[in-house]
Amino acid sequence: MAQERPDGRVMVELVDPQGNTIGLAEKLEAHQPPGLLHRAFSVFLMDDENRVLMQRRALTKYHSPGRWSNTCCSHPFPGEKPRDAVTRRLREELGVVPASLEPAGLVTYDVTDVVSGLVEKEFNHLFVGRAGADLALNPDEVDDVEFVPLAELDAWLDEHDHTAWLSAVLDSVREPLARLAASPVGS
Repeated sequence: MAQERPDGRVMVELVDPQGNTIGLAEKLEAHQPPGLLHRAFSVFLMDDENRVLMQRRALTKYHSPGRWSNTCCSHPFPGEKPRDAVTRRLREELGVVPASLEPAGLVTYDVTDVVSGLVEKEFNHLFVGRAGADLALNPDEVDDVEFVPLAELDAWLDEHDHTAWLSAVLDSVREPLARLAASPVGS
């Protein structure tokens, strides 16, 4: 289940349009034009005041450095369940264990970052939940975070440079976020 090969290459799962694994590719290769459809995940966590935890990617990242994005997004290790990958990456990037975490659907998109030319052609597993206790940011992954009220998120995004894929995942997760916001905290 290792994502990194002995030669240091990081691998992702290639999938067909239905999400069936059809092979592996090196992560950077999968993001080169025209892009290779691969498995990914995106998670949006809110605090008890229904503010969405947004992260500014580390300035040293090869893809979209210094841009704002959702709470966490990445790729499962080959063979790793997306939910397991979410909890692993939340710990690695933000030092947080979610208080709750629920699947919120799937979205497939094909977007090109106009700055880098890298392509996000992803079969993306979506999750929403409640943030746990204190954060411990990994500076290699995250430059900054901000909790943004759900009702103000669109206006906030209009004022902040964000990742090319954020609009696609946010549009697909709006309804699950609204349901989470309407549910009593702790339920």
